[in-house]
Amino acid sequence: MNLLKHCSRLLVAASLLSALGCAADSGKPSAGEILDDSVITSKVKTAIFNEPSLKTFQIGVETYKNVVQLSGFVATRGEMHKAAEVAGKVNGVRSVSNGIQVK
Repeated sequence: MNLLKHCSRLLVAASLLSALGCAADSGKPSAGEILDDSVITSKVKTAIFNEPSLKTFQIGVETYKNVVQLSGFVATRGEMHKAAEVAGKVNGVRSVSNGIQVK
């Protein structure tokens, strides 16, 4: 009877450890990471809108794990670089991937 109890406990412990090991990193962003990314996206959009030389352009902003992706069209290369510079200065931005194109 004691052997059966010990084996049962061992089996339960092994199952729990196995489940914890699998749940450690699912590869999906956590709720906190998603919230952080949406806050960064909002801050970058605001910073670009508040930059007078970029205000008239439609620049798309997406963020994933603190990496900002810019998209859209501008009139000059200087404006393209300015958008990346403004985005990069926003607190929390790890890097900027500039996909903006010059018309």
